Amino acid sequence: MTTTPISSKLASGSANNPLFDLTGKTAIVTGTSRGLGQDFARALAKAGADIVLTSRNRASLSAFEAEIRALGRRTVALDLDVRYQHSIEAMVSAAESAFGHLDILVNNAGFNIRKPALEVTWEDWNVILDTNLRGSFFMAQAVARRMIKAKYGRIINIGSVTSVAGYAGLGPYGASRGGIRQLTMSLADDWGKHGITVNCLAPGWFRTEQNKALYEDPEWVQYLIERIPIKRPGEPHDLDGPIVFLASKSSRYITGQTILIDGGISTGGLRALGKAKVPESDV
Repeated sequence: MTTTPISSKLASGSANNPLFDLTGKTAIVTGTSRGLGQDFARALAKAGADIVLTSRNRASLSAFEAEIRALGRRTVALDLDVRYQHSIEAMVSAAESAFGHLDILVNNAGFNIRKPALEVTWEDWNVILDTNLRGSFFMAQAVARRMIKAKYGRIINIGSVTSVAGYAGLGPYGASRGGIRQLTMSLADDWGKHGITVNCLAPGWFRTEQNKALYEDPEWVQYLIERIPIKRPGEPHDLDGPIVFLASKSSRYITGQTILIDGGISTGGLRALGKAKVPESDV
């Protein structure tokens, strides 16, 4: 007998629970050509939302666009490069024209280059920060202008465990994700009076196109698992419930928060107990 994960039931069965029902809502999810962006869009669609899909190459979205339609949802695929303000404005205007209202934004589009800090170039820094941080801000700004008129909105910035922890080789990326956490709090304070909540969903170690080479190294995977209290990397369905929660009525009194979906790795992962007996201390 097979079982469905609780998080998937929450997404697919949310129409039976008004607290999690997104029927009639329109959600923009940036960066949906692959990876977690598709997982977020799929979960929101199963919860009832119509979906705006975006990519720098709209043609790459055709198969996924068909999948969302097969779920019974309206969808449109639009070109978007968050590094350019004119691209953001054009996409948001087209999305509003297509659906008439914009209720949910998932700021997912991201980029990373893994390098030791001494090897990071000026160009590396710019493309990472321009995509992950500046792009998220101006996407939120463009969509919030529409949400303010409606006096309602849910903005979900996608951060990372690097929003709260530092890792060698991820300097610019960690800086961008730490900035997302701070940006989330600032925008929540700015726009709360307009009925808009702004939160950050921060995944831990999930296998994606950006990091799949790491997961092909069994030694590294074992090293990772030893530091995760739940003893496994993240799986896509682990994000279904959290994304629907933050997009729905159920989170109406939560704003400015960073919610870590990381299996507990942000607790520190340091072994305080060894095999040898350690004398008691006051520390």
